[in-house]
Amino acid sequence: MVEVIPPRDPNEVMTLARLGSAHQCRLSFMRQLLRRLSREAWKFDVPVFDIDANGEGHAVYTAKGPDRTYSLLAFAHDLPPEQRSDRVIATAWDATFTLFDGVPTQDDITRLSQNVPLQEAGRVSDRELSLSRANRSVRLWDHVVEALASGQQPDETKVGDVGYLMRTTAVYGSGKFGAADREQTRHRPECAGPFQIEMLSVFLTRAFVMDLVEHMARMRAPERAVPLDPNLRRRFGIGNSTGLGMAPFLVTHPALLNAWIAAREEALSRVRSLPEATVTDVQALRRFVARAKIHANAWRSEHPLQIKKLNALRSDMAALQAHVETVDLTSDQPWNRLWVWAQTELSLEGQEQLAALLLEPYGDLVDGLTDCMATDEHMTFPIDGTMSVATLQTILEDVYGWALDIDWDTPESHARVWYVSEAKLEPRLGERFEEPIEPYEQPLGPGRDATRLYTALKQTDETTVAAFLLAHPEHRHVTRRAQIAARLPYAEIRDNTLSAEMLPIDMLRLKLSFFGACHFDPRSDRWLRINMYQHAPFPHELAQASDDWTLPPLPIAAQ
Repeated sequence: MVEVIPPRDPNEVMTLARLGSAHQCRLSFMRQLLRRLSREAWKFDVPVFDIDANGEGHAVYTAKGPDRTYSLLAFAHDLPPEQRSDRVIATAWDATFTLFDGVPTQDDITRLSQNVPLQEAGRVSDRELSLSRANRSVRLWDHVVEALASGQQPDETKVGDVGYLMRTTAVYGSGKFGAADREQTRHRPECAGPFQIEMLSVFLTRAFVMDLVEHMARMRAPERAVPLDPNLRRRFGIGNSTGLGMAPFLVTHPALLNAWIAAREEALSRVRSLPEATVTDVQALRRFVARAKIHANAWRSEHPLQIKKLNALRSDMAALQAHVETVDLTSDQPWNRLWVWAQTELSLEGQEQLAALLLEPYGDLVDGLTDCMATDEHMTFPIDGTMSVATLQTILEDVYGWALDIDWDTPESHARVWYVSEAKLEPRLGERFEEPIEPYEQPLGPGRDATRLYTALKQTDETTVAAFLLAHPEHRHVTRRAQIAARLPYAEIRDNTLSAEMLPIDMLRLKLSFFGACHFDPRSDRWLRINMYQHAPFPHELAQASDDWTLPPLPIAAQ
């Protein structure tokens, strides 16, 4: 009888340290999108590319699916270097974008040309699905233009050190600045999965950026300029700078967080439960491990914490590669045996990288789980007032046991305050005992609030949740969270989001890994840079592309 390996315990999975070690996998949103575009044979075109030698103008990139067409409108600008900034307070960018629902008319283009370059200061309509902006890489853009204009390819080392020609500083969707709300598109098959609109916008943005750099080289030297070598071209992704504004998302969307994690954990459970593996699958896993080792060695960061994690990951990948080359992986639940080995031999970084790698040979087994990764955000979770106080206490002990063990009277336990910036209307993080911001605190510390609820329940004479909340309505929000978490095991981060030692970049990394990002490079504990779609096929290559593009290819001699 084959043993079924259950999904991992939420108390193990949902700590910030482990969430902050996540890696992209087959279920990541970029990969979901490209599989669909390829499977459904989407058609791509560039009906407009009106950009001058200074890099100013606009272009339209269309993606036509079985039922609908979407268009990226790109506005290119000749931005002085001193105006480039990763900060959300920036007011000018090298390029600005919107994803249009359909094919824009000239009137649409004129309207959007007057608003999209202004970003927050402009307004768009519900015909627009996203709004974004990007800046050129100071280190790489001019080098690539100059190399191509001289008839040469850019330096591969420089390309590897940066990995992108433009870096986005925001990709807004879901109703921001007048754009269409998700409710308008969520019933469309191509938009049903999480963040598919944003992933399509970035995919087309990458195509535009690469076309733009080649165009500027041709404009500079029409007789000598050459295009990028296709293999080198795919080594460019789209950079992104992401900060605190994204971090609370995982706390404010518990049902969606559960859907993402539960799908990944079910996928890992299915693979670990396999009684045997074919020689082909074993060889595939060994190749993916070798490619992950190359990826780890190429990953760069200047942040001390990430440098430490990278050193551990590189050591892990070397150890993993040596192990899989020598151990039998064909029988006796080989992938579970490999996982058990990793639990003691690899760091959290290495373990989570292995969790992603184990899924790679088994698309037929796990890819269908992507259909379970969206939730109806309008679905309500009403408080069950008939629940007994004793049952609610038991739930708190199970889900928030880690929080009940914390001494919340110490300043370190609740040193941070999450609030919303009046200037940018985005989440920010402040120091409770150093800044006068506590009156503006957002309810983003579920562990502390659950402990307060637990204490109040211990002292009440009421027997039902309804009666208790009538007397203590300040506990309604965390009661609802607890009842959600009782139904959805991965809905709650089981760690202190108010601690002096909490790293917001752990929350950022988890969300970005589900996007499909790589090369996480923290610039502080509150924001980081990433790379998106590096090594991915371009629109014209999708028909011939496979789904294994996320890791760098092996050297030809090793393939």
